[in-house]
Amino acid sequence: MSLPASPRANKGRILVVEDEMIVARDIAQQLVALGYQVVGHATRGQEAIDLAGALQPQLVLMDIQLAGAMDGIAAAQAMRLQFSLPVVFITAFAADEVLARAKLTEPFGYILKPFSERELRTVLEMALYKHQADSQARDAARHTQAILDSMLDGVITLNAQGLITSINLAVSTLFGYASEELLGHNVAMLMPSPHRSLHGGYLRRHQHTGAGCAIGQGREVDGQRRDGSVFPISVSVSELMHNGQTQFIGLVHDITQRRRSEEDIYRLAFYDKLTGLPNRRLLMDRVKQALITSTRTSQHGALILLDLDHFKQINETYGLDAGDELLQQVGQRLPTCVRDDDTVSRFGGDEFMVMLEALSSQPQEAAIQAEAIAQKILLTLAQPYRLRGRTHGTTPSIGVVMFLRAQVSVDDLLKMTDVAMYQAKAAGRSTVRFFDPALQALALARTALEKDLHRGLARQEFVLHYQIQVDHQGLPTGAEALLRWQHPVRGMVPPAQFIPLAEETGFILPLGQWVLESACRQLVAWSHQRATGSWTLAVNVSALQFAQPDFVTHVTSALQTTSANPTRLKLELTESMLVGDVQDVITKMNALKAQGVSFALDDFGTGYSSLSYLKRLPLDQLKIDQSFVRDLLINPSDAVIAQTIVALGHNLGLQVIAEGVETSGQHDFLASIGCDAFQGYYFGRPAPAAELVCLLEQIRL
Repeated sequence: MSLPASPRANKGRILVVEDEMIVARDIAQQLVALGYQVVGHATRGQEAIDLAGALQPQLVLMDIQLAGAMDGIAAAQAMRLQFSLPVVFITAFAADEVLARAKLTEPFGYILKPFSERELRTVLEMALYKHQADSQARDAARHTQAILDSMLDGVITLNAQGLITSINLAVSTLFGYASEELLGHNVAMLMPSPHRSLHGGYLRRHQHTGAGCAIGQGREVDGQRRDGSVFPISVSVSELMHNGQTQFIGLVHDITQRRRSEEDIYRLAFYDKLTGLPNRRLLMDRVKQALITSTRTSQHGALILLDLDHFKQINETYGLDAGDELLQQVGQRLPTCVRDDDTVSRFGGDEFMVMLEALSSQPQEAAIQAEAIAQKILLTLAQPYRLRGRTHGTTPSIGVVMFLRAQVSVDDLLKMTDVAMYQAKAAGRSTVRFFDPALQALALARTALEKDLHRGLARQEFVLHYQIQVDHQGLPTGAEALLRWQHPVRGMVPPAQFIPLAEETGFILPLGQWVLESACRQLVAWSHQRATGSWTLAVNVSALQFAQPDFVTHVTSALQTTSANPTRLKLELTESMLVGDVQDVITKMNALKAQGVSFALDDFGTGYSSLSYLKRLPLDQLKIDQSFVRDLLINPSDAVIAQTIVALGHNLGLQVIAEGVETSGQHDFLASIGCDAFQGYYFGRPAPAAELVCLLEQIRL
C-alpha cells in the first residue's frame, strides 16, 4: 500500500498496523490530514515488530485482531519491552477480557472502531504528550540515578516495612550485593546480629510512637557485607511521604579508614611505638584512676619501676638496633609476669613500669603479693636474650612503691619508685627494693626465708618429730609426723613460720615429698622393733600437694622406694580440700586405699564441712580439732561439739581421735563420750624418733 504524503507540518512519525487494507488506507489518510507522517504499514504482528525496529516510529497505531499467530496485544507487549514505543490500540472489540488483556501492555490509548477524526486526533496528541512526559521522567530518573551512582556514600530508600526500594552503586560496592539481590528485601540483611533481628521492632516502635533512634540524626553502627564481614558505618536516615506512603532515605558512609586513623592517632598518643605497650601518658591516666578505685575499695596497689642494668653497654657494643630488639623482648616478657588487669608500660628509654591493682587490703599481705610479682619479673627478665644472632644476658633493678587511696600525688609516687629503683641499683643491681623501709625489710626477710628454704632442703636441715597417739586403753598405736626446720642460725623453726611461705611459693611440693619419703623410712625402721612394729604413722598432706595430678604416683613411689607397709601409712587431709573437685579427691583416695593407705580428716569442724561429701569420702578416722578440746571442760558448746563429732564419726563407721589433749580431765571426758584415740601433751610432746623410747615409759593415764 502506498502511503499518502503529508500536506502539513510533521506532528509525529506513526506506524500503522492493520490487516484490512481499506481500513489501513483510511486511517493513513486521516493521519496525514492531521499532520502526522505515516512511516509504514504492517498487517501481521512479527512484521510490525520488525518495522518498528527498522523505522523507529514515535508511535504505533495497532489493531488488536491481526492475521497470523501473533495478535496486536502480543506484538504491542514485545514492542514495549524492546523499543519502549507508545502503542494506541484500535479495535472493534469492546469485550472486558480483551480490554483487561490489553491493559497489561500499558497502552497509551484505546479507540473503538468506528471513530471520528476528532477522537483520533485527541488520543494521538495525548499519547504522544504522555510518551514525551514519560521519556523526560525516565531521563530525569536516569540522570538522578547517575548522580546517585557517582556518590561515594551509599543511598538506600525503604518503604514503611523496611523493604529496600532503591539503592545507588555505592551500596552495592559497600556491601557486596548486586542491586537485584537487595531490591524488595528487608534492609536488616545489611545488619549484623543482634540488630538484624531487632530492626523490625525499631520500625514498629517508630510507627506507633513516632520515635526513631536513627531518624534525623547520624549514628555510627556496624554493617555486614555479603561475605559476612562486619565493618563500621555512619548512617543518617530521613523520613518523607511519597504518594501518601511513608518512605525512608538512608545515607551510608564507610568509616573504616576513619576508625583506623583514629586508632592510629590513639595508639601514637598512648602507646609506645617500639614495644606496643602503654606509654607514660596512658600509665599516668591509669594511675590516677587506680588511686580513685583504691579509695573506694580500700585495696592496695603497687607501682613497680624497673631499669635494665648496663643497657648503655648493649647499645655501644652491639648497636642501637640490638638495644631496640632487647627492649621489644622485654616488652613481650613483662605481660606474662602479671595478671590480665594489671598495666605494663614502657616508661621511657630502658625503663618499664608495672602497675598492680586490687591487692590485699592488709598492708603486709599486699606487700607480699607485690614482692612476689616483682621477683617473678626479676627471674623472667634475667633469662638469656637472643640479640642479632647472639645470646646476651641482662638483669633489671626493680623499685616498688605501695599505695592506698589518694594519699599522695601521682608525681610523688613516681619519685618514690625512682628512689626505690636506685636503691636496688645501689644494692648491687638485679634486685628488688621497696621505698617503705618497713615493707622493704619485710620483702627482704621473705626473700631470704624463701632462699633458706631451698638451701635447707638441699642441706638436710629439715627433720621430723613424732607425737604419740594412744587408744582408749592408753596403749600407743602410732604417731603423727611433724615437720621441723633445724636452721643453722635461726635454730629450731616451727612450721607456722615457714609452711605458709612454702605453700605460697610451691616449695611445699618437694618439701612434702621429702616428708612422705622420710616418714616411710621411719615406718620401716619401726617395723623391726617389737614395741613399734604395729604402729601407724600419720602424715599431713597440703592442699596444693594433694591437688597435683601425679599425687598418687608420688605416694606410691615413696612406699615402693622405702619398702614401707602401706597399711601403716595414714594420710591426714584438711576440710579445705573438699572445696574443689570432690570427685577428684575421692578418686585419688580410692586409688591409695586399694594399696592399703588409710585416711584421716584433720581439724574436723573448723572448716568446710558437708555431710553429703563426708559420707562419700573413703575415710578411716575423724580428728577432733584441739580448739574444741582446749575448753571442753569449761565451755558447754565445745563439749557438745566434741560429743557430736564422736557420734557422727561412729555413725559413719569411722574412728575418732582427739588432738591437743593436755589434762587428765580432758582425757576422761573424751573417753566417757566414746572417743577412740588421743594425742596431745598429756601423753608426750613431739620428739625425734630416738627419744620416743623414753617417752613411752612416761605415758600415763
